[in-house]
Amino acid sequence: MNQKVHVKTGDTVIILSGKDRGKEGKVLAVSPKEGKLIVEGCNLVTKHVRPRRMGEQGGIVKAEGAMYACKVQLVCPHCSKATRIAHDVDGDKKVRVCKKCGKSL
Repeated sequence: MNQKVHVKTGDTVIILSGKDRGKEGKVLAVSPKEGKLIVEGCNLVTKHVRPRRMGEQGGIVKAEGAMYACKVQLVCPHCSKATRIAHDVDGDKKVRVCKKCGKSL
């Protein structure tokens, strides 16, 4: 299921559905093969961590879980609105463009 994902690492996104609906965050990691991504501070899950070395402490840790890319929408850095992405050819490069304000991302 090797598909493209409409967001890249470092983009700011808004969550459209789920328990964190309406939250904004930065994309930390993208997995195009699964169609999932990890957003900073959203979809927090609790993990039980074992101590790996002597003296290291284990316990319950909160970490960001992966979510489907279709549940998020990119936020334009210029107009700061949630928007879809258009593609435009600038010389010999393909550029991502905001559908609302028309500026390149």
